[in-house]
Amino acid sequence: MKVLKQVWNWFGSIAISFILVVFLGVFVFQSTKVMGHSMDPTLHDAQRVYVSKLSHTFNYEPNYEDIVIIDSRVELKRTFKNDLMDSPLLSLFIKGDDKHVWIKRVIGKPGDRLELKDDKMYRNGELLDEPYINEAMRANGNKQWTVPADHIFVMGDNRNNSMDSRIIGFIPLDHVLGKKLF
Repeated sequence: MKVLKQVWNWFGSIAISFILVVFLGVFVFQSTKVMGHSMDPTLHDAQRVYVSKLSHTFNYEPNYEDIVIIDSRVELKRTFKNDLMDSPLLSLFIKGDDKHVWIKRVIGKPGDRLELKDDKMYRNGELLDEPYINEAMRANGNKQWTVPADHIFVMGDNRNNSMDSRIIGFIPLDHVLGKKLF
C-alpha cells in the first residue's frame, strides 16, 4: 500500500510538472530553432532563439524592427488548438509540421504605406535605415502595400533569399506567435 501511494505521488508530481511546462510553452516562453537562411546575418540556420509568447497571449502589437515568430499560414483561422500543437513539448509526442513557423522582422504595422522602390524600402514616404540586412535588395520592379488593420508586414534580413510578406501577404496579429528575446 505504501509503494502504491509513493507511485501515485510520483505520477502526480510528473503530471503537474508536465502541465506547467506546457502552460509556460503555450502562453509565456519557448525556444525555437531557426530553419534556413532568410534571417542571415542576424540569425543563422539551426541557431536556437528564445521567444516571449506574452505578445501573443495578450495580443500586443509588435514594434518596428522586432524579430517575431509567425504562423505563415495566413489563410488559416488560428485557434487554441493551434497554440497547443505549436508547443515544442507537445510536438515531441504529437508529430506535427512546424515548417509554417517562420522567424521574420516587423517592417510595417497597421495603416503603414510601404513602398519598394529602386531596391530600397520606404515606410510612409521615409527611406528605412536597415543596417541589419544581409546585402542590397534586388527587387523585380517597384511595389506598394498598405498594411490593413490587425495585420503586420514582415521581411527576412536576407531580402534576396526570404519568403515573407512580399509573397504570402500581410500577417494577421493573431499569427504573431511571439517576439525574440535573445
